[in-house]
Amino acid sequence: MKHVYSVTQINSYIRNMFTQDFMLQSIRIRGEVSNCKYHSSGHIYFTLKDGKAAMACVMFAGNRSGLAFRMQEGQQVIVDGSVDVYERDGRYQLYAREITRDGVGLLYEQYERLKAELAELGMFAPEYKRPIPRYVRTLGVVTAPTGAAVRDIIQITSRRNPGVQIILYPAIVQGDQAQASIIRGIHALSTLSVDVIIVGRGGGSIEDLWAFNEREVAQAIFDCPIPVISAVGHETDTTIADLVADLRAPTPSAAAELAVFELSAVEDRMEEYAAALLRAMLERCGGYRRKAEMMAALLKVGSPAGRLKQNRMYALRLEERLQAAMRDRLQCARHRFALCTEKLKGLSPLDKLSQGFSWVMDESGRGVSDVELAEPGRILTIHMKNGIVRARVEEKEKVIR
Repeated sequence: MKHVYSVTQINSYIRNMFTQDFMLQSIRIRGEVSNCKYHSSGHIYFTLKDGKAAMACVMFAGNRSGLAFRMQEGQQVIVDGSVDVYERDGRYQLYAREITRDGVGLLYEQYERLKAELAELGMFAPEYKRPIPRYVRTLGVVTAPTGAAVRDIIQITSRRNPGVQIILYPAIVQGDQAQASIIRGIHALSTLSVDVIIVGRGGGSIEDLWAFNEREVAQAIFDCPIPVISAVGHETDTTIADLVADLRAPTPSAAAELAVFELSAVEDRMEEYAAALLRAMLERCGGYRRKAEMMAALLKVGSPAGRLKQNRMYALRLEERLQAAMRDRLQCARHRFALCTEKLKGLSPLDKLSQGFSWVMDESGRGVSDVELAEPGRILTIHMKNGIVRARVEEKEKVIR
């Protein structure tokens, strides 16, 4: 009777067979990326396929440090790794240790290596970036003499500021001779004392733009004493020249806009400055005028003539107050005098005499109002309305009322 094996045993046996095959433990496979998924754990799951077959693949998070690009659908890659069986599912897959792009991928790896090396040397450091002059009079351009790039630069420069002079070095920007041609152009323009140099070309494949990823071109840009604007390819293209240059422009057209100031904008700004200066001058003059008027008023108040005038006015006011007080005092005195006069009239003996009364006095001049004081024989003086009568008392008679 034949022996019966479990599924686990069979899968384990097959896995041992894969493990013992040295070719499968270190193999390199070329294919197209499909169904690529970046897991939250850091692992990458994808399928490698060609025109007739497909293979499941996985790259664990620990091996991702060697991956210089982000894998995408349809990329042609070369995967280094091992083929093994996952026992639980009974399926084999490729365990990737290193992934490089096929063809273009090799250039991309060279690009990444040179980029890391130059970054370590400090050639991308911001402290080495020189500022672009604000007002450029002479613009140097290193690019192909024909093509959209130079036409765009000339058109935009003429529109923004027709007074800017453009010096073009007709360089070869693609192919084996491009590297040396670009370097000669940078050196030549740097001797002409231009204000800024634009180095660039239009878009293309990575092979077309490769001259701007060469170390020698990067060194020429870094050593150039004139500020350099790099404008290579389209906005999505980034070359080593872009990273080394003092300023990176996404396109040649943008490089011209960054390098050349807009004359109309400067004129508008000058008009704004003139208006602001006029307003400031008028405001300052108004302030000085108000200050002068205030100082004149203070001088008028503080001058000797002003002081004398103020004192004179103060003396006049005091004189008026004194006269008013004197008039009030005299008026009060007259009023009191009239009251006293009326009171005196009521008490005056003369008024009583004129009314038919008499005033009797003895020899000593004292008034005699009591009959007891009129002793017989005494001489009394009687004051009447129109004269005095002296009489002797003959007799007296007391009358009780």
